[in-house]
Amino acid sequence: MLTGELRSKIDNVWNAFWAGGIANPIEVIEQITYLLFIRGLDEAHTREENKANRLKKPMARRIFPEGKDGRGGRGGVAYEELRWSRLKNRDPATMFNLVAEHVFPFLRDMGEKGSAHATHMKDARFTIPTPALLAKVVDLLADIPMEDRDTKGDLYEYMLAKIATAGQNGQFRTPRHIIALMVEMTAPTPKDVIVDPACGTCGFLVSAGEYLRDNHPKLFHDAETRDHFNQEMFHGFDFDSTMLRIGSMNMTLHGVEDPDIRYKDSLSQEHGGDADRYSLVLANPPFAGSLDYETTAKDLRSVVKTKKTELLFMALFLKLLKPGGRAAVIVPDGVLFGSSTAHKAIRKMLVENHRLDGIVKLPSGVFRPYAGVSTAIVLFTKTNSGGTDHVWFYDCQADGLSLDDKRNPLLPAEKIGPNAKLDAAEHGKNNLPDIATRWKQRATAERDRPRTAQSFCVPKAEIAAAGYDLSLNRYKEVVHEAAEHRPPKEIIAELKALEQEIADGLDELEAML
Repeated sequence: MLTGELRSKIDNVWNAFWAGGIANPIEVIEQITYLLFIRGLDEAHTREENKANRLKKPMARRIFPEGKDGRGGRGGVAYEELRWSRLKNRDPATMFNLVAEHVFPFLRDMGEKGSAHATHMKDARFTIPTPALLAKVVDLLADIPMEDRDTKGDLYEYMLAKIATAGQNGQFRTPRHIIALMVEMTAPTPKDVIVDPACGTCGFLVSAGEYLRDNHPKLFHDAETRDHFNQEMFHGFDFDSTMLRIGSMNMTLHGVEDPDIRYKDSLSQEHGGDADRYSLVLANPPFAGSLDYETTAKDLRSVVKTKKTELLFMALFLKLLKPGGRAAVIVPDGVLFGSSTAHKAIRKMLVENHRLDGIVKLPSGVFRPYAGVSTAIVLFTKTNSGGTDHVWFYDCQADGLSLDDKRNPLLPAEKIGPNAKLDAAEHGKNNLPDIATRWKQRATAERDRPRTAQSFCVPKAEIAAAGYDLSLNRYKEVVHEAAEHRPPKEIIAELKALEQEIADGLDELEAML
């Protein structure tokens, strides 16, 4: 979580853009991301310089080449002058000229041909209108500490949360602590190949990368696993070119050198090259209602006949996963209990043809202020041969933040998220650590939990008998407190005593008047 001071600094950056004439929030975020990216490149270059000096060897990875950038005429400028540490100290006019004439062309050309970075950055445009605004924004950004990856991620999340538009932008704002829970539950490994087919700004992929850094630090000691992490592990699709640029830069800022972030309309394009390719799907796709059936990818129509995007995405997840691959995805509640033929077919497919592992019902306020829709996390493993035994359910009632439009933290920053250490009272404000703990016990202690508990298991046979209904309330039992039965004479006596007290009070009031 960001401190109030950092939030205030970001607000100042945001307000500077608005005062300077840039009011489109997507454009603001894109321009801020470019500047943060420039700063991140300089910091990465500095780390390589320090490492080379320490080892007394040439730099293994030089981001800013030696020599001069010949663009802009007059003999060009040294690439060293394009570094953030140099730029931020220049006068506004010089800084503006360097960024417009040299830095942005450098960003567009720096990626290897065919890489995700080169593909998405070829359309990068510098749209800050004046030297004064650029200088102000650079000063404000220079004052924000970015050394900590968590701070960087929190900063990004806070900026994305400032996009108040709904609809097609809804996929940006899966709260980071919910993403962290889904990553914790799926526990990515150094050998995984991870995909988000509606990646937006790549929040799920970034979080998976951070999980691996924290839990498998030795993967970076081996060249093969390190190369897999940087080049083969992370894949994201989106059909919004702005989001692809932001997502690609976000991955690079978080230390992934060449992720596969590419343009793809996941529901309309065929998936020949991606079918059965991935071992882990993490996603919260935009559920926009219905698509034209004829424009839907034929390989998805072969799985389920429907126009509903939420069901088509479920079919897509199954298509993308290799046998043995697992998924944690967010779906609207209707997927769990919808009565159409297609709804029932998808649920039956998960239960009978694959292994449905768990359902986490989320509070309806999780996506406020953007949407109040009720959602759930569905966790399953693709087997093509069944395997569902029991399905684990959890009724999440609190995620650490208020469930109104303000979404204020209810606990200190260190007690938000799935890895927090909480006491019983704090659990009532943040269920995420309990979810992560009980998920690991779903095949053991959780089997004996009563249906009145917050989590419990339901055998496959019962789910099949219920028409594959996966709504938690179908199986949860409610505790009815026993009513207190008292003798009628005792109740009448109390009522008479109360009547007398009222009469005495009225007499006293009348006497005073």
